Amino acid sequence: MKGESKNRKTFIMFLLACLIGFFVVSLIEVLRSSFVPVGPNVQQVSAVSPVDNPRAPASFADLTEKLKPSVVNISTTKTIKRGRISPYRSPFDRYFWGDDFFERFFGNIPQKEFKQRSLGSGFIISNDGYIFTNNHVVEQADKILVRLSSGKEFEAKIIGKDAKTDIALIKIKPGESLAVAELGDSDKLRVGDWVIAIGNPFGLEQTVTAGIVSAKGRVIGAGPYDNFIQTDASINPGNSGGPLFNMEGKVIGINTAIVAQGQGIGFAIPVNMAKAMLPDLKAKGKVTRGWLGVSVQDVTEDIAKSFKIKDRSGALITDVFKGDPADKAGLKTGDLIVEVNGKKIKDTHELLITIATFHVGEKISVKFLRDGEEKTVEILVAERKEQPEIASSRQGGENFGMTVHDITPEIAQYLGIPSRTGVIIVEVAEGSPADEVGIQAQDIILQVNKVKITSMKDYQREMSKKSAKQKVLLLIKRGKSTFFVSLRR
Repeated sequence: MKGESKNRKTFIMFLLACLIGFFVVSLIEVLRSSFVPVGPNVQQVSAVSPVDNPRAPASFADLTEKLKPSVVNISTTKTIKRGRISPYRSPFDRYFWGDDFFERFFGNIPQKEFKQRSLGSGFIISNDGYIFTNNHVVEQADKILVRLSSGKEFEAKIIGKDAKTDIALIKIKPGESLAVAELGDSDKLRVGDWVIAIGNPFGLEQTVTAGIVSAKGRVIGAGPYDNFIQTDASINPGNSGGPLFNMEGKVIGINTAIVAQGQGIGFAIPVNMAKAMLPDLKAKGKVTRGWLGVSVQDVTEDIAKSFKIKDRSGALITDVFKGDPADKAGLKTGDLIVEVNGKKIKDTHELLITIATFHVGEKISVKFLRDGEEKTVEILVAERKEQPEIASSRQGGENFGMTVHDITPEIAQYLGIPSRTGVIIVEVAEGSPADEVGIQAQDIILQVNKVKITSMKDYQREMSKKSAKQKVLLLIKRGKSTFFVSLRR
């Protein structure tokens, strides 16, 4: 009996142990299934830390510490002269009395001089003291003072400047080797890349901001060679002329402008533009640009139909200047430039920037369309003079409801043109198609449907043709510029 009791007790203990073990195993499986998804189609994704991704740095501190010595603060002083304005004078007086009203009746107003001070930024590009900045930072300055990150100050002089791109090159004599900012390649920059801006916003020295490249190739109306990098890295007054760095610590832009009404909208000049200008700025103090000798305009939808152009890309020639490179090469009004040295030309702005980069005397290949036929010519680039503009800002439009007249000798003398240069528009009816698109009195019609017009007889003959009753293409001259308009009833 005693042995049976002992065996029963052992069996019960064994059974209890099995039950406890089964319970523990079951509990572990339940807990495990709660945290780990199970199934053949489920994959675990491991997180990537910012440190593992060089495009999303955990900190900009090390890079900033390395770059700061190459960035400088620039302060300038200008002498401004102004007359003593009467406290009773309204700002609207000039519209009623003219600018010389007070001078006519009260004599010469004494000029008062005062000093105007401003702040900007720049960056060192050579260890002997050459510095890039904005032209508007140093323009007309009587004194330019450069302050290094070490606190040392040096007076600088302007070596070269270019107002059209807002780039200036200045020089200091440091007496020691300086830290230099390495120039990068702005063409390789991509929208979304990280960038760092270092400068002197509101006089707060060596301020660092970071962001990304928001866009490229921005045209903001600052000048004919606009090609800005847009960034959301904070840029404020005083940042002008400072560098925009990439994550390799290379300068890819010169901070230049902001949109005052918006946050995170700043603009920088691509550094490749500055690099191309550097030899001219050093040697000549100014920039020499290439010139073809044409005036051009963009292709509108109506003009594309009139010229039977399938693609609206390219720059349409509206005038060829006699004796200039394009004229010598045989280009004509109405030709559409589509390529330069194998580079596709999107519009007039791109043509302007492209031609400006070529050196005087350089031979280039220009592909164009004439009456739908593709042609190519070799052109020898000349030096651009700043009087004419290669790209007309005037766009094409419709034009009916106008009164035209022969150009009499008196009118020709008044306008300073030959007497048999087209016909002149003397009136535009209010609310007419011509008025709606901005056609103005004193515009001169040079061509109708590509036919040269020298008199009212020519004009009436071409306008009376069947093809001109509903739609007509005019070449118009306004001042020194010419442009095409496509007209419809």
